[in-house]
Amino acid sequence: MFCRLRETAPAFLIPAAWGVVTAAHVGAVSTRPVFVMHGVMCVSLIAFAAASWREMDAGVLRTWRAVIVAGTPFAFAGLAGFLVPVGSRALFVAALAGWILVPAAGFLATARQVRAGVGVYVGGAGLCVLGAALYAIGTVVGPTAAVTAGLVSVGIGQTAGILDAVLRY
Repeated sequence: MFCRLRETAPAFLIPAAWGVVTAAHVGAVSTRPVFVMHGVMCVSLIAFAAASWREMDAGVLRTWRAVIVAGTPFAFAGLAGFLVPVGSRALFVAALAGWILVPAAGFLATARQVRAGVGVYVGGAGLCVLGAALYAIGTVVGPTAAVTAGLVSVGIGQTAGILDAVLRY
């Protein structure tokens, strides 16, 4: 059962995480659930990497192990943003940028390694980059709708990629 959970849980957790982040940005949820989500993410990423390290030693799985390793500090940056008042904005920006762009790089690397689903992974990377751009534009010059569109774009791109991986492989 644990193996199946490790294989399928990301297909639920990734869209849930981006849904909570988006909901927090539009004021539909308080920051408390986002804080809790970051704590759970930090623990889950470390536990997942430790439990799956040997299984993720080659090919596409090695790519995604690298994404987890590279992404985990960004999860901790987000968590730290809730705990330290000075610099919290920079920590939140780092966390978001990391969890948008590190998986985008993983999608591009995956697209080079697989035969089926290449379009899903290239598209997922493209939606992440588009989402990052929309988020940045919306944050710096407005409108707030661009922030929401950016987060939704990232959520769709990353969800498509993980669903393809779970269902196809």
